[in-house]
Amino acid sequence: MTDEIKPLRISNEAMDDPTELRRRMADEGYLFFKRLQNPDKMAELRREMMTTIQRVGWLVAGTDPVDAIADVSQQCTEGDTEYSAGYGEVYKLQAFHGSAHWPEVTGMVEKIMGRPIMPHPQKIARIWFPKYTEHTTPTHQDFVHFQGNFETLTCWAPVGDCPIELGGLAVIPGSHKVNRVLEHHFSLGAGGLVVNAEDEPEIDPVWHSTNYEAGDTLIFPALTIHKALPNYTEDKLRLSLDNRYQAVGDTIAEHMLEPHGPSGLGWEDVYANWSDESLKYYWRQYDNPVVPRDMSYTDKGFAEAVELARSGNEQAIYLMRRTIKSTPDSPRAEKARTVLAGVGVA
Repeated sequence: MTDEIKPLRISNEAMDDPTELRRRMADEGYLFFKRLQNPDKMAELRREMMTTIQRVGWLVAGTDPVDAIADVSQQCTEGDTEYSAGYGEVYKLQAFHGSAHWPEVTGMVEKIMGRPIMPHPQKIARIWFPKYTEHTTPTHQDFVHFQGNFETLTCWAPVGDCPIELGGLAVIPGSHKVNRVLEHHFSLGAGGLVVNAEDEPEIDPVWHSTNYEAGDTLIFPALTIHKALPNYTEDKLRLSLDNRYQAVGDTIAEHMLEPHGPSGLGWEDVYANWSDESLKYYWRQYDNPVVPRDMSYTDKGFAEAVELARSGNEQAIYLMRRTIKSTPDSPRAEKARTVLAGVGVA
C-alpha cells in the first residue's frame, strides 16, 4: 500500500445488519466486503472470460489464459474500433451477464437499499491493458455516465486477484455528500470525463483502495467520487465486473436498457448462443420509469476537447482522430475533421 492511498474499511462484520450498512453508506459513500462473492465461482468466470479474451488476440498465445499475460502490442480501450471487436465477444458470454444476478450480490444490494432491486440490463466488463496508463479511467462520479437516479448503486469486483499495481478501483470516502453532480471536464481516459476533486472545497481528496482478492466487492452510489488506479504491471491484463443496481420503481435512463455501447451489439446478438432463457429481457417485468439520456455531460466534454485540439493539445487531437475512425459519419467526426484540418494535422 502506498502512502498516498489509505485502506478501504471492511464491512464484513456488518453484513447481517442492514441498519448499520445503510449508516455506513450514508456516512462514507461506499461499502467494501472481503469475498462477498464466491472465489471459486469467480475463478470459473475468469477462465471463461480470459479464454475468450485470448481467442480475440489480447493475451499471448500459448499461455494459460487465467494468467492474463497481455499481448501489449494489441493495446486498445473503450472508444477504439479494435476494442469493440474483441469486447463484443466477451459481452456475448452468458456467464458474464449471469454473474450480476448472483444471489450474494443481489441479496446484499437489497439489504443496503431496503427495497426490492433490479440489476441494470447494461452489464459492463472492464478490460485494461498494462503500460497504457494515460487511458486509465479518470476521477469521476458515475451519474454523468449512467444517470437515472442518485441512489443507483455500482458494484465493482475484480475477476481474480487485483493488487494495487494492477489497477483496482479507488474512492474518496464521504465525497457523495456534495449531493450534486460536479463539473466534469474532458479527459482522454475511459468515459472521457474527469472531475477535479482537489478543486472542490467540500471534499477532502484522500483516496482509499486495497489489494483486492477474488470475490472482494466494492459498492457505492452514483455521486461517490472514484477512479481506476493505473495498471503498472509489465504484462498483466486487468479484468473486472462493473454492474449497477437500482430499487424497483426508481427511474432508469434509457441507454441503460441497452447493451454496453463499446460492444457494438444489440440484445439479439448478445443472446444468440445462450442456453438459458430466464435472463433474456428480464427487466421488462419491472415497472421502472424510463427517462431520456442527458447528453449534456458528454457534449460539454467533447466541446472542451475541440477547443483543446485547436490549441494543439495532443490528447484532444488523439480523441479527434479516434472519433473520425470509430464513427466516421457522425456530426462529431465532421467537427473533428474540421478541427484537425485547421491545425494542419492529418
